[in-house]
Amino acid sequence: MLGLLARTTVRRGAMSPCSFVRPVSASKVPGRYVAHQESLPKLPVPALQQTCERYLAMLEPLVSEQELDHTRKLMVDFLRPGGVGDRLQKGLERRASKTENWLSDWWLQTAYLDFRMPVVVHSSPGVILPRLEFSDRQGQISETIPVEYLGGSPLCMNQYYQVLSSCRIPGPQRDSVVNHARAKRPPTFITVVHNYQFFVLEVYNSDDSPLTIDQVYVQLEKIWNSSLQTNKEPIGILTSQHRNTWAKAYANLIKDKTNKESVQAIQKSIFTVCLDAPVPRVSDEMHRSRAALQMLHGGGSRWNSGNRWFDKTLQFIIGEDGTCGLIYEHAPAEGPPIVSLVDHVVEYTKKSAEMVRTPLVPLPMPQKLRFNITPEIKKDIEKAKQNLNIMVHDLDVRVVVFSHFGKNVPKSQKLSPDAFIQVALQLAYFRMYQRCCSTYESASLRMFRLGRTDTIRSASMDSFNFSRAMDDASKAAIRGQAIDRHLLGLRMQAIEDLVSMPKIFMDTSYAVAMHYNLSTSQVPAKTDCVMCFGPVVPDGYGVCYNPMEDHINFAVSAFNSCTETNAARLAQGLEDALLDMRDLLEETPRAKL
Repeated sequence: MLGLLARTTVRRGAMSPCSFVRPVSASKVPGRYVAHQESLPKLPVPALQQTCERYLAMLEPLVSEQELDHTRKLMVDFLRPGGVGDRLQKGLERRASKTENWLSDWWLQTAYLDFRMPVVVHSSPGVILPRLEFSDRQGQISETIPVEYLGGSPLCMNQYYQVLSSCRIPGPQRDSVVNHARAKRPPTFITVVHNYQFFVLEVYNSDDSPLTIDQVYVQLEKIWNSSLQTNKEPIGILTSQHRNTWAKAYANLIKDKTNKESVQAIQKSIFTVCLDAPVPRVSDEMHRSRAALQMLHGGGSRWNSGNRWFDKTLQFIIGEDGTCGLIYEHAPAEGPPIVSLVDHVVEYTKKSAEMVRTPLVPLPMPQKLRFNITPEIKKDIEKAKQNLNIMVHDLDVRVVVFSHFGKNVPKSQKLSPDAFIQVALQLAYFRMYQRCCSTYESASLRMFRLGRTDTIRSASMDSFNFSRAMDDASKAAIRGQAIDRHLLGLRMQAIEDLVSMPKIFMDTSYAVAMHYNLSTSQVPAKTDCVMCFGPVVPDGYGVCYNPMEDHINFAVSAFNSCTETNAARLAQGLEDALLDMRDLLEETPRAKL
């Protein structure tokens, strides 16, 4: 199976303009990449009046009339000529004129690096790939970027440079991200972890030639054979902790010179490969859901959670039982670039016949990374095990393949497949709770320089209409005219200006609007896979989907500790809603345009 990774690992420049293998050094960034980035427009600052009007409209289905009236009065004061809103807007516009992207640093800080909950479950998404047909060690290790566009507009490719040779580092109050991709001498190795033991695997020879597939296989076999003992301390489980707790343990861990060198090797590596032990068998129907849990948290301290370094940006996971996928730390990049990488890897493995196999030459044993475990570190590991197991027992994920139809049905009716699914989600939630809820759908801002995401607000007064309302919201979001990041910018500008926080941000309505009971994302891929992530609020759901041509892959998550949520019930409700909506379309005569 590691041939799947080996083929990508050993081929440089496979996806222009970014190498997915050996990161490009600072002095070798392609000129066309630089020119392309500079040609992209800067993220606009939306008009203040427009954002405030759209904010009030978004609140209508979410709050009571009394609460809405109160917010309207606050908004009148906020929009007063020369008032606080006007001053913050001007400050935001000045920031936009002086920076490449007025939002990107604030977003990285507030959405990720300031976030103190564990990255496991609460932040890092996983990707479940189709199950591989092997069930032993031999199969586990042997089976073997042009510019992107959206609607004709070129997209920012910067996130591709952030994915490899990068890692999150815990801090006492705020984390940071280190990236070695543009160093003068970029890393030439990956890290491999098996039975909780980490190894450095060089994927380039001394003459700068990449290792062949056969060579990578031999090296992986050496790693596998030299790490058969499972009684080692699962040092990687420390990275699953609450960020403040992990920061203290991290500071203690790297006091030791050997430990520090081992940690730095993991941080610098191009990516990490996790060779997982098999987990108890489940029915074929439940396999994808079990695989999702393996990707998100590893199954707990008894299974594969210690076989991770959760701060590492990119970890490919291959189980001895055929479970296959990855987990990524969210701070450097969004889902679409990760899935594009997955598509590339899977497509590349299909070209095995074209690969040239060279004669084997003796290679040095991959370096085992050593850790000195003091009693204090041992205590930190035990604490991490206990806390992680609580999270593991609390998370419920249901992965469903909706096989009745895919993108083909809404497209045949000239409807957006994404809008169709979002309306189905609104319908399914309404049937369960008899109310609307604040809904987050990620919208890419990559048509702007250093763009990340904004929010499509799927819950609206028109949520049950199959009209342009959903598409219009989507277009506004991806073109930099949505409300959420603008409101965030105004709030951050108030903090930066040291002015008192405007009352609209202290309002009950604002708290309701930002409490996303439904956190959703469409992450389309050519590969028959699906991304998954945990809920963002205790009483919420995480829903990710990949619409294929004739079926749709869904992952629905919820917390078992909340008696009000039920992942299986929402998943079933979503299937019923999609079928009901298809029936309605078929029963409704099409207008002759």
